[in-house]
Amino acid sequence: MGRDAEEASLPVSSSELEQEEDDDDCYLSDQEDDALEESVLQVLEDEHLEDCHWSSSSVITKESLLLAQREDLRKVIELLGLREHHARTLLIHYRWDVERIFELLDQKGRDRLFSEAGIPLQNANNAGSTSSTEVTCNVCFEDVPPTATSEMDCGHNYCNDCWTEYFIVKINEGQSRRVRCMAPKCNSICDEAVIRKLVIARRPDLAERFERFLLESYIEDNDTVKWCPSIPHCGNAIRVKGDIYCEVECTCGCQFCFNCSLQAHSPCSCIMWELWIKKCRDESETVNWITVNTKPCPKCHKPVEKNGGCNLVACICGQAFCWLCGGATGRDHTWSSISGHSCGRFTDDQTTKTEQARRDLYRYMHYHNRYKAHTDSLKQEAKLKHDIQGKISISENKESKIKDYSWVINGLNRLFRSRRVLSYSYPFAFYMFGDEIFKDEMTPEERELKQNLFEDQQQQLEFNVERLSGFLEKDFQNFTDDEVMDTMKHVINLSNVVDRLCKQMYQCIENDLLYPLRTPHNIAPYKSKGLDRASELNISWDSAEQSSQSTKCSQDEHRSQHVMHNNEYASTILGKRASEFHGSSSDSRARQSHKRERQDANGGGALFDLNVPAEVVDKI
Repeated sequence: MGRDAEEASLPVSSSELEQEEDDDDCYLSDQEDDALEESVLQVLEDEHLEDCHWSSSSVITKESLLLAQREDLRKVIELLGLREHHARTLLIHYRWDVERIFELLDQKGRDRLFSEAGIPLQNANNAGSTSSTEVTCNVCFEDVPPTATSEMDCGHNYCNDCWTEYFIVKINEGQSRRVRCMAPKCNSICDEAVIRKLVIARRPDLAERFERFLLESYIEDNDTVKWCPSIPHCGNAIRVKGDIYCEVECTCGCQFCFNCSLQAHSPCSCIMWELWIKKCRDESETVNWITVNTKPCPKCHKPVEKNGGCNLVACICGQAFCWLCGGATGRDHTWSSISGHSCGRFTDDQTTKTEQARRDLYRYMHYHNRYKAHTDSLKQEAKLKHDIQGKISISENKESKIKDYSWVINGLNRLFRSRRVLSYSYPFAFYMFGDEIFKDEMTPEERELKQNLFEDQQQQLEFNVERLSGFLEKDFQNFTDDEVMDTMKHVINLSNVVDRLCKQMYQCIENDLLYPLRTPHNIAPYKSKGLDRASELNISWDSAEQSSQSTKCSQDEHRSQHVMHNNEYASTILGKRASEFHGSSSDSRARQSHKRERQDANGGGALFDLNVPAEVVDKI
């Protein structure tokens, strides 16, 4: 003990103190070590989640559409040694999925792959006969010279007039991308060069439409390419590689869900958002009020409101019915009873229906009011950008040590993104924990447990979003440097907290709520820095590939004409597509036009677009 006391009382030299200070600099405490390890693991986890939802988008303009289409054509032509129109037929049948074609080639074999797509296994010799003997057309039964007939790759030969009329009908019907041979039970696709040659001689306008349909098939028949739904239409299309359940931004600034072409709506799934829009438009509070306060006529089923004290109600159609039970009756009655009718016995059905309708109304109003409140808040906060830029300009010009105010813009963009997530979380909760979609997917106990878990995270996010909004609305241009530093610390800290809470909410939705369900529901992943802006599509072929492609094209006598026509039409087709965007003869285009009705919402009014473009990259 004495020796220990002596050692403790010995003076410590300056060199030893410096050594201890060096040791403190080199080693972290247990708490700091744990915090560093946790932060590193969190970064690795975030990178892993981003890899799981990997996707990249590119913009296809009218200049790059032909190049994008010919890139896929070149891959198939080089692999299978096909002529160009056969390669296009194969790609259209398999929706321009080159990788799937390569997979099915190994699984099904070449012959089955071709026959299912409508490509003849053996090309017929359609070079034309030099004989002068007339040929009888099996459609019109006219005798025509061989030069007035055309033979397809499948071997069927008819007169040019019959072929032309047939092609005109198919083009007018919008089926020009896959025109089958008109021979009975023949599934082969007609040569597009022959179609072009015959139609252009009689109807040049239809030939132009045929070219446009062929060019647009890369978008209309492609699961990885969709038109930008901007209004008015910008003329661009977006191609996505990777996960198609994503939200993208076109170069025109339009942000939309790639899967359904509606406005970006994550964390709602596409089904949830479509149902929510319909409910806001068709099943508003007025409709629910009618359900609660009126009863349907048993004859014409129109809603009837009671405007007096008598329980015998008469509809405008003339039908009388009992207000208590809704049953049809006669008109003979007294103040106490209706002749020939008695419903005094208690039945739980009507009471239960009324109470259920009332609960549904209150539940819808709860979620819709909060969704609308955050939507209105985002409208007001969107006006902050101009005010904040003015405040930043004043702060930078005054005498202050603080010159960097990028944290304000970063915090504002974080507020926009988190407010959008918070707003869409209420329609998600409405359907996730209701009976419209997942009625039989969860037990009441599981639904209550999951709802409490989600609402706790939603409440934390809402609390911190409001705090962040409050700090950003402060007049920091009048603050001292210390007050500005304090505000900056809070804004940066809250931005990080809000970002982390958004990530946790998405992980809860994907892993705890949607993943255990039997019905698959996918949502677009959360993007910490906002939606990825689609890049310009850049396709370049080297000289060797160009020469190889030109060699292959020379094998087809009509190939060079087809390339020339495509080059002429490619520069004008997408321009015309913008004016014809809302109307077309094809079914797929009609479906897309229906999906583009994204402005209709609450009571028929304009649905506010919550997607504020992030013009400044988030540096937090």
